[in-house]
Amino acid sequence: MLDLLFTGLLAIQAFSHGVAFFALIGDARSDDKPALPVRSWLLPALSHRAAAGIACIFWLLATLGFAAAAISIWDSLPIGVPWQQLAAAGAAVSTLGIALFSGIWPGAPNRKLSKTDTIIALVLNAALFVLLLFGWLSGTPFRS
Repeated sequence: MLDLLFTGLLAIQAFSHGVAFFALIGDARSDDKPALPVRSWLLPALSHRAAAGIACIFWLLATLGFAAAAISIWDSLPIGVPWQQLAAAGAAVSTLGIALFSGIWPGAPNRKLSKTDTIIALVLNAALFVLLLFGWLSGTPFRS
């Protein structure tokens, strides 16, 4: 049952980050400034294209981490890395990307949905961290 729960949670995260990744690619390639441009508080002088290009890296890595973790739960990905580590890495990269790029969810049609999508992603990341930590502390890291 937990395998199915984690697979679903990771698949949702992989899908939503993948959609955002493709939106960022469009923003990075376009000369037109999007309605909700991704911007970095760390490097505010970046153009919208440069910020989107850098943000692409975070969303791609998070997408790949979540997708690989979901597949690894079912022992279908022979990479030798436990799914828990892949899930934790995906959630960490996702959280870092959201923090570095001002909490704007790429591809959201308006600010309200962008905030909602960002909050959902952060809540799911936190849930993953808590569940993984709980499994580790209890000595039963679910299934490896």
